[in-house]
Amino acid sequence: MSGFLADWLARRESLDQRARNKASLFGEPAQIAVERALSEFRSGRPVLIRSASEAITALPVDGMTDAMLVAFRLLSRPVRPFLLATARRARAIGVEASGPTGITLPEFCGAGEIFSLASGTLVSRQFEFVPVGASAGAAIQLAKHAQRLPALLIGAGNSAAVRTCEPSLVAVPADAVAQYRRASAAALSFAAEAMIPLDGFSTRFVVFRDGSGGTPIAVIVGSPDLTQPVPVRLHSACLTGDVFGSRRCDCGDQLRLALMQLAQHSGGIVLYLEQEGRGLGLANKIRTYQLQDGGFDTVDANSVLGFDDDERDYGIAVRMLQLLGCTRVRLMTNNPSKLDGLSRAGIDVSGRVPLHGPINADNRRYLAAKATRSGHQLDHVLGALAEPRF
Repeated sequence: MSGFLADWLARRESLDQRARNKASLFGEPAQIAVERALSEFRSGRPVLIRSASEAITALPVDGMTDAMLVAFRLLSRPVRPFLLATARRARAIGVEASGPTGITLPEFCGAGEIFSLASGTLVSRQFEFVPVGASAGAAIQLAKHAQRLPALLIGAGNSAAVRTCEPSLVAVPADAVAQYRRASAAALSFAAEAMIPLDGFSTRFVVFRDGSGGTPIAVIVGSPDLTQPVPVRLHSACLTGDVFGSRRCDCGDQLRLALMQLAQHSGGIVLYLEQEGRGLGLANKIRTYQLQDGGFDTVDANSVLGFDDDERDYGIAVRMLQLLGCTRVRLMTNNPSKLDGLSRAGIDVSGRVPLHGPINADNRRYLAAKATRSGHQLDHVLGALAEPRF
């Protein structure tokens, strides 16, 4: 081998090793881009989303000020930004849609008017529509992952202002957004654990850390036998119900009932998941409560804001169970979709344990909607609804 070729191969091997070291330190570039884009959305800043056929800038409407709106319009010149909404939001304002929908905006509308168009219940105007491209779905999904409203201001992604913007916009490939949840679950790892005594029994809290810094928790009650189907509760965090004892949902009741049943029997596991408001996030959950106070049920309130009935994903829960060595479960739930989700992911679901909390005047309508519209198995609620009320 010639000296030149040997030197070239040595340099190439060194560069390859540096690339491998960089990948080990930072992770996959596409996943990094999504995580950085999420951080920008959570901070209310725009990102650049690229697909094979287009590039767009996207700014969450949620939290946008008039000053930000003016700056975004300058960033998009000469293109006029439009509002991107979900199909559910479009239908909520009387527009038939089967996918993300672009809505033209008046030239002089302010941030408040745009937010009202994206989330209000009284919208009275004629709509003109803008075709949306391949990046629209990724923009919507990114906003949902960031727990912002799924409504965005969309502008040009290749304008002179975007190309020379300082600091430069975070850029994310559209197809990487679709892989975000799977990649985040795959990166799940143990973070810490300790014994935590609760009222009347002891538990072990195992804290995990996912790819974007989230910290879901496994609460292990007793010493469950992992060779047998383990009673497991997948519990989505509910600040209002779990911590403050809100009476307008049954979340806190179900959590306490699950822990009590596990302590009284052979033990089991509660997975405490960061999926407030069925995946909407705390701010959006409170917005749905305000809509419910105005007469909407929980399903329609989600639709008004552009969300699906249930935005949760159980990939993190599956990975937590796998890391704990628990692959056979008896699920403590009233929600059949949880059984389906775990079964499709390879967890052996051998049965279901119902968790029926008390019905009160404040949660009656909420539980009725879950039973009649979301398929939750709440026969006791349907029976109570059939009883005459005096």
